[in-house]
Amino acid sequence: MTGSIWGEFLGLALIHFLAVVAPGPDFAVTVRQSVRYGRRAGILTALGIGLGISVHVVYTLVGVSALLHTTPWLMDVVRLLGGGYLIYLGVQFLRSRPAGADAHDAESSQEALRQGALRAFWTGFLTNATNPKATLFFLAVFTTVVSTSTPLAIQALYGVWMCVVNALWFVLVSLMFTHPAVRARFLRSGWLFERAMGVLLIVFALRLLLVEWMG
Repeated sequence: MTGSIWGEFLGLALIHFLAVVAPGPDFAVTVRQSVRYGRRAGILTALGIGLGISVHVVYTLVGVSALLHTTPWLMDVVRLLGGGYLIYLGVQFLRSRPAGADAHDAESSQEALRQGALRAFWTGFLTNATNPKATLFFLAVFTTVVSTSTPLAIQALYGVWMCVVNALWFVLVSLMFTHPAVRARFLRSGWLFERAMGVLLIVFALRLLLVEWMG
C-alpha cells in the first residue's frame, strides 16, 4: 500500500510541477504584480495563487468534481465564469501605459502601491481559483492518476503539497522579476509586456470558451 501511494504521489507531483511551470495566467499575473508593485505584492500574489489551489482541492475531495464531470451545463458555467475573469484581467493588462507618463500617473502609482497588499493577494487567489484550466486539470488528475482506494487523508495531503508547490514556484518567479536589474528593465518597457500578456490572456480565455461551444 505504501509503495503504491508513493508511486502515485510521484506521478501526481511530476504532472503538477510541469503544469505549474508552464507559462499561463498565474505566471502573467505574478510578473505584472511583481514588476509594477514590487516584491511584497509579488510574493502576496504568489501566496494567493497557492491558496487558490485549495479551492480546487476542496471541491475535488468533497465530490463536486464528479458532479462537474457528469453535469455538462454546470461545467459550462464554470468555464464561462473563469473565462470571463481572465478576459477582465486581459483588458486590465491592455490598459497599461508607460510608468510615470505624468505627475498624476505617478501619484496614482504610489496610491496603488500603498493599497496593493490585500489586492495583490486576492488577485492571485482569484486568478487561480477561477481558472478553468485548473478545474480541468484537477478533474483529469484526480480521475486518472489518483486511485479511488487512496484514503481521503492522503488525497488531502496531495492537495496541500500542490498548494505549497504553487506558492513556492511563484514566490521564486516574483523574486526573479523583482531583482533590481530585471525590474528596472521591465519598468522601462514593462507596459509592452503587460499588453502582450493581456492579449495572451484574452486569447487563452476565448480559445477555451470557443472550443467548448464548438464542441
